[in-house]
Amino acid sequence: MAHANFRGLRVLSLESRRSVEVAKLIRTYGGEPFLVPCMREVPLESNTEALEFAHRLIRGDFDLVVFFTGIGVRAVVEAVATKFDRETFLEALRKIKIAARGPKPYAALRELKVPVAVTAPEPATWRELMQAIEFEIGASLTQMRVAVQEYGASNPEFLMDLTLKCLSVIKVPVYQWALPEDVAPLEECVHCIARGGYDVLLFMTAVQVIHLFQVAERMRCVPEMRAGLHSMVIISIGPTTTEELTHYGITPDFEPSRPKMSFIVNEAAQYAGKILEQKRGGGALNSASLPVHESTGPTTSKALFAQVKPVVPRVALSTPTMAGFRDGLTQIDFLHEISSRIASADSFHTVLNRIVEFVTSVIPCDSCFIYVLDEDKLVLRASKNPHADLVDHLGVQYGQGITGWVAEHREPAVISSNASNDPRFKAFKNLPEDHFEAMLCTPILCASKVVGVINLQHRLSYEHSTHEVRLLSMLGFLVGAEIERARLESENVELTGKLETRKAVDRAKGILQRDLSLTEDEAYRAMQTESRQRRKSMREIAEAVILGEELRKSQSALVDPKLAR
Repeated sequence: MAHANFRGLRVLSLESRRSVEVAKLIRTYGGEPFLVPCMREVPLESNTEALEFAHRLIRGDFDLVVFFTGIGVRAVVEAVATKFDRETFLEALRKIKIAARGPKPYAALRELKVPVAVTAPEPATWRELMQAIEFEIGASLTQMRVAVQEYGASNPEFLMDLTLKCLSVIKVPVYQWALPEDVAPLEECVHCIARGGYDVLLFMTAVQVIHLFQVAERMRCVPEMRAGLHSMVIISIGPTTTEELTHYGITPDFEPSRPKMSFIVNEAAQYAGKILEQKRGGGALNSASLPVHESTGPTTSKALFAQVKPVVPRVALSTPTMAGFRDGLTQIDFLHEISSRIASADSFHTVLNRIVEFVTSVIPCDSCFIYVLDEDKLVLRASKNPHADLVDHLGVQYGQGITGWVAEHREPAVISSNASNDPRFKAFKNLPEDHFEAMLCTPILCASKVVGVINLQHRLSYEHSTHEVRLLSMLGFLVGAEIERARLESENVELTGKLETRKAVDRAKGILQRDLSLTEDEAYRAMQTESRQRRKSMREIAEAVILGEELRKSQSALVDPKLAR
């Protein structure tokens, strides 16, 4: 397999929010990173439109709401909460159809327990979203009243297409993108591009294109910068960004196989050197050197600089040079995530929920359970699907059922269909996932000791690839130490809390014994009675007694300072 390597190429990124991660990836693949943030997120001066939208939504004026970004989802909710009851607003959203452009708004809506009726497939441009809306909603779309949450820059093509197909459409702007407060680094970047100071430029959003040319226009050096861009390798994250580049007369050399930060950096490392050599060597650019999946080209009137619409190759999803890359890169990302979790010392359940989120992002499944070994029982501690009544309560005996068998034998269980007919299977009440067809289950290990089990399930029959089995097994090895650390820390916090409670109760008992002439047992029972009647914990009652004692001493000290000693 050819290893992805920039071999010292100077790689420019205009990314703002994830600049640290981009720089790290570029260095990982042997490049020299240059990070020049070109945008900042600025809240609108007034949330009038968002508040008006919320008022009309609660009143029942909309049938469909379209969300483009996860940040936009949260921004809308935060803006609305300044005037309206948050739960009333969310309940109004749950009553109508919701469309999400991609996984980020989908995840944000899921956190809010708002069901999503339509999700756009990758590359998740407005065209895929529009097609998904038409497919899912059908002819009734013509009678729908629609609201669209905007994301930084407006999308007139989507709004126009939607307006032609719906009864009414309004846009709900909540935030916008602006140039950085200090544009000096961006101005120097424009000069450096014109001088040929970079070799590769990664565009990860259309707004980056707009802002770069906006600054160049202010500086009156667009032709010089455009000439510099033509001598570089230009890579666009996806079709929307490609359209914006074409609008300014720049044709990207290729788009990555998936519109993700990790993919664009890796594939740039693989192919940029060869493309740059062809460009600067004066030879014809040969896109055959790329394993092409498909080609994209602008379809709107934005292609102002080309009589013939340019064709932009997209890297194939699976190629000999890509074989194994996604596994390796996701391992790097996950190791980074786990190490950051250790550094931030999150709570036990936060760690487990993050592991569930990651596992389900790399292996498709309908259900993901994490069981953690507690003495001789595997206890359900985290779930992809909501099971508030079962998490921390449902237990599986070591060796019992498929989950227990995996823990006992320390090896994966792979079932492609009829999981409930497997002789190792054991059913549990109130667990609908027991009716799922397929299952992949692997042990979680720490220092050669089983500490838990990861259990993935599928509603329909599913053939797990060798790659997926190995990947989940690898994750079991990677997260074992993190789970054990978080579990021990959680137990330590619990023990510390119990010790503090005992100290407070003992001190409060002493105060009651002295002031009320009670025995130790009578003082304890008196506190128990107060705890039950007031529905307060014993520690809260004890702390109230101690506080009363301290206040009494303070008052006495005002009268006679000697009593404060």
